[in-house]
Amino acid sequence: MNHPLRRPTAVFGRSGRWTLILLFLGLTSFLARAQELKSPDQRLVLDFALQSGGVPTYRLTYKGKVVIKPSKLGVELKNAPALTDGFTVAATKQTTFDETWQPVWGEVKSIRNHYNQFTVNLQQAATGRVVLVHFRLFNDGLGFRYEFPAQKDLTYFVVKQEKTQFALAGDHKAFWLPGDYDTQEYSTVTSKLSEVRGRMKAAVTPNASQTTFSATGVQTPLMLKSQDGLYINIHEAALVDYSAMHLELDDQNFVLESRLTPDAVGDMASLQTPCASPWRTIIVSDRAGAILESKLVLNLNEPSKIKDTSWIKPVKYVGVWWEMITGKSSWSYTNQDNIKLDSIDYRKVQPNGTHGATNANVKRYIDFAAKHGFDAVLVEGWNTGWEDWFGKHKDYVFDFVTPYPDFDVAELNRYAHAKGVNIMMHHETSGSVRNYERHLDTAFQFMNKYGYNAVKTGYVGDVLPLGEHHYGQWLINHYNYVLTTAAKHHIMVNGHEAVRPTGLARTYPNLIGNEAARGTEYESFGGNNADHTTILPFTRLIGGPMDYTPGIFQTKISAYNPNNNSFVHSTLVRQLALYVTMYSPLQMAADLPETYEKYLDAFQFIKDVAVDWDDTKVLEAEPGDYITIARKAKGKSSWFVGSTCDENGRTSKISLSFLDPGKKYLATIYADGKDAHYEKNPQAYAIRQQTVTSKTKLSQLCAPGGGYAISITESGK
Repeated sequence: MNHPLRRPTAVFGRSGRWTLILLFLGLTSFLARAQELKSPDQRLVLDFALQSGGVPTYRLTYKGKVVIKPSKLGVELKNAPALTDGFTVAATKQTTFDETWQPVWGEVKSIRNHYNQFTVNLQQAATGRVVLVHFRLFNDGLGFRYEFPAQKDLTYFVVKQEKTQFALAGDHKAFWLPGDYDTQEYSTVTSKLSEVRGRMKAAVTPNASQTTFSATGVQTPLMLKSQDGLYINIHEAALVDYSAMHLELDDQNFVLESRLTPDAVGDMASLQTPCASPWRTIIVSDRAGAILESKLVLNLNEPSKIKDTSWIKPVKYVGVWWEMITGKSSWSYTNQDNIKLDSIDYRKVQPNGTHGATNANVKRYIDFAAKHGFDAVLVEGWNTGWEDWFGKHKDYVFDFVTPYPDFDVAELNRYAHAKGVNIMMHHETSGSVRNYERHLDTAFQFMNKYGYNAVKTGYVGDVLPLGEHHYGQWLINHYNYVLTTAAKHHIMVNGHEAVRPTGLARTYPNLIGNEAARGTEYESFGGNNADHTTILPFTRLIGGPMDYTPGIFQTKISAYNPNNNSFVHSTLVRQLALYVTMYSPLQMAADLPETYEKYLDAFQFIKDVAVDWDDTKVLEAEPGDYITIARKAKGKSSWFVGSTCDENGRTSKISLSFLDPGKKYLATIYADGKDAHYEKNPQAYAIRQQTVTSKTKLSQLCAPGGGYAISITESGK
């Protein structure tokens, strides 16, 4: 058998000879007992085997290259024998599944869900307990999960730790975030796995709530590139009634092991059979763009549980938000710092004069949205309680229904709806989860009464009750409870500071957006790295879309707040490109109306670009360096192209072969200006038009921290 794991290349001395022989025999034994599963296209091969002592293991190869070396499986239990060894194989089953389904919204019109499945029934000899392991092998990767059937000797149980391993074949290049139970809002570090430990301290920057756990702990999705050219992405899918998974790195042997998020007493998950873990996912290809095109995580989630989805619509919106983030205006109505909602009469309190969510200001945004064809206006800071909401660990901080005196709910909704615009609700919980659940039904009924059909939720700060974490089982169940309750009220949800998505939007398509990463707001807090948006699609966006809030044209924050010297690490044109490269059915034009009015020719792209798509093509991609994507608008012949690059700049060369042959199109190209630079000259841009066909090839200069955007419409000539 000509397998790379069985090809000894050299033997050095007697001791080395015996070591190599033992390794060879061990691998031969593994192979002899392994049960094999191949992907539909035969390129991926999974081997499952029980090692000595009844330890379940798996191995994964792609085109003969090792992706995952033999890696252990299992779960440790609290106050009970571990489900990690002592197993025998009671039964196995192989099946094939092939379907095509249509997402409610998405990057493509239809998705093929095609895999070969191998299920192994493991019985623990000493206890009689049974665990099923399901492996699904797609053409683009592997998903596997543990199932715990109903059984006499395993009913209620507590997971102490999951022991799933991902043994890598070498010291891969990694795009990683510090492992943290409460935030993903860090800058991505690019390094070899062996360098993680040395760079961890600098990578952990301050956040409103953070709990790192290890000098070598990293988060998922984890993007990797091997020295032999394999792109590997490790994540999870269908995170329900379980805690989120992180990865603990053995930086000597390059083995990653699952590290679950604990609850307040240190337990990882409290379960009752029958039940199952989330899917552990490995996407792999020798082409970077295939990682971005993968729908594996979505396919591992259940079909939509919402039967009537007609009320779920992608949204393009503006909002009273960026002026608050920059410090130009405030969320709070007063400057008091000790507020009790049941005892304050805001009508008798002196306003601070900086409040952003006023009737006049909100109407200004509504007028702008109506004039330029936007669907909605997000308004933050409209409700009472913002004076001392942050960092106080208050339980009853908001009631989510009482507006400040200068915000007339009924009048503003009448005004907005008369102009064909919706107002988007904002519910900041300040981490007080019990308080939000206490008010949830009333808050959603309030939204239904006044015509709000979408809500942005927030979980800034430490979770209450103290000791729980943003990514623990208790919070995972809370986020899903909010989602299902919102669905009953026909409300779409955009969750901020919640757990990173795991494809659950397939099951609950009213989950139209998430933050769960370092978004545009950090450009006002010191800035994101210039390569940030060339990495996020390979990491954070693997599980679902991100509400990144692009579209910032005024890159100097001091223009809005003289006390803030931060700047946006992007050219103006790259801000346009992000509407294509940073996929989301929820896209915000985040800058101020008065700024857009100064750049109406560039703003036209934001007005034109779609938020829902029939097709997507990844034209160029290399994580950390550049991404170029083309997308076809839903139900139309129009295409949009976006390209983003890192701080080095580059020349992008693409083919428009995705266009229909024989047809002519008009391409409007929004390009970086000749001397554009994300630091020195970010607002320099040029717009040109040309006729193109499917045979056209374009070469376009991208400035450092820049890119380009193209709208392509059928000319009919």
